[in-house]
Amino acid sequence: MTALPLPRSMTAVEISAPGGPEVLRAVERPVPRPRHGHVVIRVAWAGVNRPDALQRAGSYAPPPGASDLPGLEASGRVAAVGRGVTDLAEGDEVCALLPGGGYAEYVETPAAHALPVPEGLSLRQAACLPETFFTVWTNVFQRGGLRAGERFLVHGGTSGIGTTAIQLARLFGARVFATAGTAEKCRVCVELGAERAINYRSDDFVAILREAGGADLILDMVGGSYIARNIKALAVEGRLVHIAFLGGAKAEINFAEAMVKRLTITGSTLRPRSDADKAAIAAELLSQVWPHLSSGRIAPVIDSDFALADAAAAHRRLEAPEHVGKIVLRVGG
Repeated sequence: MTALPLPRSMTAVEISAPGGPEVLRAVERPVPRPRHGHVVIRVAWAGVNRPDALQRAGSYAPPPGASDLPGLEASGRVAAVGRGVTDLAEGDEVCALLPGGGYAEYVETPAAHALPVPEGLSLRQAACLPETFFTVWTNVFQRGGLRAGERFLVHGGTSGIGTTAIQLARLFGARVFATAGTAEKCRVCVELGAERAINYRSDDFVAILREAGGADLILDMVGGSYIARNIKALAVEGRLVHIAFLGGAKAEINFAEAMVKRLTITGSTLRPRSDADKAAIAAELLSQVWPHLSSGRIAPVIDSDFALADAAAAHRRLEAPEHVGKIVLRVGG
């Protein structure tokens, strides 16, 4: 079957100036062409993530060479393949980690960062996978070294990252603890596999984890005042992994406690990592995690979806405290 030629232009949502959700606007942009080793995807659905909001606000610039459009994950069908691509063909249904550009009808990304849509999942569900699963896999399992039987604490248990981390940690045999801000959100965390959900508005996660023996691993996206509290909540040889600092990146801590307990304090960001690094993460996800998505043992949690033209409303939902799980944009249906 002969592939249809790519159109010359497409609808996209750009950041007109740094600011609030209202700065997102629909525009016409040229359709990207695939470079060597890359594919162009006709986007069906695009994930909405916290880094998109940070980029919109002017505090998370795209890396050199990446699209200035927001959007770090999408699902759809391969529309064109560049030279050197042998594992994908036009028409393949994929979900992909993107360097940017997901808020558009077409997007280019390295072919090695595109994964097949797991059997039984829709394109809508698949758009929720790459950003959170790449992030959780690299930080919890590769960097954090979580093992079966260990006590794992994730803050923000009902965020996209949190719902993914709870399910994966439980799947691989860890004892899971999570923090959330309401009784209803705590209930969701337990339903997803948390042994204990801690309402941070009324309960002290430090005391609860210490009573349980201390956390072997904490995944934190809050920072600020949580940094010192996390150190207190860790067990001997515990690991603290930072992936964001919604509460601030600076804190005063007692390093003597870290030394006495032989703690590891680390963290990472995904977007600036090399294409080779991301391809290696994709390969591990395909072999270690994708079979469990296909079997239904784990699944993305979706809060809501919005039309591409309503990206501003999607960002307002993202930044509101009520949402649970992932938010996606309907691009091509």
